[in-house]
Amino acid sequence: MTNGQRQDGTVVALRDVTKLYQQGSLEVQALRGLDLTVRKGEFTALIGPSGSGKTTTLNLIGGLDSPTSGSVRVEGVDLGTLNRKQLSRLRRDRIGFVFQSYNLIPVLTAYENAEMVMWVQGVPVADRRKRVMDLLNAVGLEGLKDRKPTELSGGQQQRVAIARAIASDPAVVLADEPTANVDSETAETLISLMETLNRDRGVTFLFSTHDHRVVERVKRVVRLVDGRVDSDEAR
Repeated sequence: MTNGQRQDGTVVALRDVTKLYQQGSLEVQALRGLDLTVRKGEFTALIGPSGSGKTTTLNLIGGLDSPTSGSVRVEGVDLGTLNRKQLSRLRRDRIGFVFQSYNLIPVLTAYENAEMVMWVQGVPVADRRKRVMDLLNAVGLEGLKDRKPTELSGGQQQRVAIARAIASDPAVVLADEPTANVDSETAETLISLMETLNRDRGVTFLFSTHDHRVVERVKRVVRLVDGRVDSDEAR
């Protein structure tokens, strides 16, 4: 097994996860005993009404938040057993993030944004360059590598974000409403891009989305209602 990945291909496993938030004097239960497994190579969407727990689930898997109870494992590693430094390293090396707001560093070029994770990892310059140029070519931005985010359209910025997300060859890419801030045509293009990366490179994607276009293209749809799995449909 590589990087703690289980022999059945499990890369993400949530078991009996609850999450409580305090909002003033009110206690809000975002997740209620959630069980979820994601395996290598899946192309899966979490759907459900606002407040159903989709983004909370992604935040827990990404180590951006911690459960009130239950366990969250990535490649067999229980995130609750890691200290801050270990958790940061796991996020850097094994989890890719694609946000609806792109979250690019404005003073860096497309190339530098895509390169950032590998730079932090200490990957040699020549290896970084080869990998970044390959990724920018894969996402259709090979001619725009020197442009900064303000010089790119929303769709182009999201392409950079996708390249950055897969630069470290992560176990899973968590995509939170990745098509929310682009027009319909661009959304279709982005979905096709991620579909191609999943099919040709084996990138595992887990989406949180309201976008029917994403839902129509994924291979598995998990519907959350009131912090629990209401249905789980493989296609």
